[in-house]
Amino acid sequence: MTGRRMTSLLAYVTATAAGASLLTGCGVIPGTTGGSREPVTVMTWAPDGTRATNQPGMPAMAQAYARWVNASGGIDGHELKILTCNEQNTSAGAAACARRAVSEKVVAVVGSYSQNGRAFMAPLEAAEIPYIGGYGVSEDEFTSPLSYPVNGGLASLMAGHGMQLAEDCRKVSLVRPDTLAGDKLPDLLNSGLRKSSHDGATDIPAVEDAAEYTAQAKRARAKAGGEDGCVAAVLGERTQTFFDSFRRLPAQERDDSRNGQDGEDGKGAESVRISSVLGSVSQPVVDRTGGAHSPFEGAYVTGWYPEANDERWGPMRKVIKDHAFVDNRVDPTDAGVQTTWIAYTVLKKVIESLDTDSISAAAVAHALDRGVEIDTGGLTPKLRWRYEDMLGAPRFPRIVNHEVTFQVVRKGQLVAQKPGFVDVGDTVLGAP
Repeated sequence: MTGRRMTSLLAYVTATAAGASLLTGCGVIPGTTGGSREPVTVMTWAPDGTRATNQPGMPAMAQAYARWVNASGGIDGHELKILTCNEQNTSAGAAACARRAVSEKVVAVVGSYSQNGRAFMAPLEAAEIPYIGGYGVSEDEFTSPLSYPVNGGLASLMAGHGMQLAEDCRKVSLVRPDTLAGDKLPDLLNSGLRKSSHDGATDIPAVEDAAEYTAQAKRARAKAGGEDGCVAAVLGERTQTFFDSFRRLPAQERDDSRNGQDGEDGKGAESVRISSVLGSVSQPVVDRTGGAHSPFEGAYVTGWYPEANDERWGPMRKVIKDHAFVDNRVDPTDAGVQTTWIAYTVLKKVIESLDTDSISAAAVAHALDRGVEIDTGGLTPKLRWRYEDMLGAPRFPRIVNHEVTFQVVRKGQLVAQKPGFVDVGDTVLGAP
């Protein structure tokens, strides 16, 4: 056989094999995602480096999640691409992130934090992009038809916190942001307090990004009274600053006792107990402020999910260990990181349910609307966003998960005060 004939035969065999592999869907390079399936691009945003609440762990968790699924072939064969954006805790920042999500043609915004719901939801709605698993601090997350919350937001936390405090607190002072969102918190807390025929809390508005809170601490202490009084602060990252001011009050203004001494769960004979909700107080905050010697020792905390050491967080912890490397932004005990994990669990299940080569924003939203059910491994109740699954509360109609957990800081660790979840649906419905 001549060299020319051999070359022609080789070319024919190669072309035939290549054609056969295309027809059968083979020929994918080992270790890569997809084949004919298109990549899926999503965005996660959160504020970072601002003077108020920051959540850098949420975009970082999203990136670690993508590294994990892509190392195993993607989600149902789709490579997961993550875009991140600094929302900056401003309306302009939130709107800019949303516009970028639209221009980049993302199929969803997933596991994000923003208080500026009006600024970001309008661009997303215009482009029909679903918002999956926001942190729950914006009212728009519970009203927009394209929002799919995974927790009951601040509304459920505050209603549940009122129920938690009603068991042990004679009087309650609430220190909260002097903002539009903060104005809603007293009614929600009081709905929980009054469920046990308790008087409403004293409302103490405060600047969200103040450097100190001595005046508010004095008033909160005075209104809570002595024995069996409680001071609740819900100020995001500035909660730590408030309780530092509270701790520094002169002894006579604190009944010469400090929360965290002389009694079980840190309750002294005449102490005022302190309390908050997850997101304003978290395990990282307790660790940073002294662990077992933290001013938060003995504090009551209402959360959305099981305590951070619960075995149900095992899969998330493994992903963080294997794929977040040395990124110290990704703390498995942080509520923002936990919410992002659950939100991406939702995204993964939805994409798998579609089982198609191309994923669009409209397809994701349609799957959620038609009732795809999400099992989060016991971290939440099973999630589903059909009309009949929603709570229908006047200001928060799209809540589908209205369960919370009661926790307490003991020996520097946030642990369960009582086992299991507490349903606060009726309490949220009863808020004015």
